Amino acid sequence: MNRWLTEAVPRGRVAAFRTLIYLFVAADLVIFTPWVRTRVSVPGDLYRPLLIGRLLPLPTPTETLVTVIFWALLLLALLAATGRAPRLLGWAVCALYLEWMIIAMSYGKVDHDRFGLLVALAVLPTAGRARHGDTTRTEAGGWALRVTQIAVICTYFLAAFAKLRFGGLDWLAGSVLARAIIRRGTDLADLIAQVPHLLIVAQFGIVAFELLSPVVFLLPPRWRLAMVGFFYSFHAVTIATITISFAPHLAAMASFLPLERVRPLVWARRLIGRSPSEAATTDAPEPRPTDVDRVPADQDPVVAGAERTLDDQAPVVGRPAGP
Repeated sequence: MNRWLTEAVPRGRVAAFRTLIYLFVAADLVIFTPWVRTRVSVPGDLYRPLLIGRLLPLPTPTETLVTVIFWALLLLALLAATGRAPRLLGWAVCALYLEWMIIAMSYGKVDHDRFGLLVALAVLPTAGRARHGDTTRTEAGGWALRVTQIAVICTYFLAAFAKLRFGGLDWLAGSVLARAIIRRGTDLADLIAQVPHLLIVAQFGIVAFELLSPVVFLLPPRWRLAMVGFFYSFHAVTIATITISFAPHLAAMASFLPLERVRPLVWARRLIGRSPSEAATTDAPEPRPTDVDRVPADQDPVVAGAERTLDDQAPVVGRPAGP
């Protein structure tokens, strides 16, 4: 079990995953959860902190507190994406983003798609230093990725458990997807809804796939990547039909991917081409030999050999030998 948990991975994969996660945190602040800043206009009496917020305890959000967290987290996440000071910056980003999520989820709604991302932020500082493209393997980095993978799969499995616990069999045979399409469906969803019984079949399929998601750990690498690809396609269909985004979960699920093969900076250099200095070195015409550089005819083996061949020929009748 320990060997499986700490299976070594290339350091380049850890570096790429770290950059992806911290860049997503920065994007999350300005794209997906900027509404958290509006919580300061809500009366403090409506703030009901999560259990962790009550245990610490954390203060009731104010405009100053939320603004400081926003800008500090944005700056530190961008710095952490460079891979510098992985422990110091990593722990700082983890703490600030946890507080950001506590503020976001303490007003009556808790999103389960943040679990894998929060686990990734908690374990990445333990992976140590890693550089992009580094092929040396690290068990600490492997442990960080494996724990994130477990959190991702737990999100699926526990989601199915919650459906059956609170909705029972009615969730499977009810009108859950139909209500979702009525509330926020797209034109594609309207077309799918017209097919008889298709939504009921889809609900059974969703619960089945979530319950069977742990099978991904039992598959060989190639089939594991195929199953992860199916996970991504499932969320693509979800976005295209009922416009529900699981972006934080998708970012954490990248822990399954061989990200060390993704080298955007290297690809950009290849597209740009060789640098002017390299082009001048490799594309410059070869210099012509000068008179000083030319080899004398008596020392040139080709010329000397040709002259010996002419000298060895028999003279033509009626003409003297030689030129």
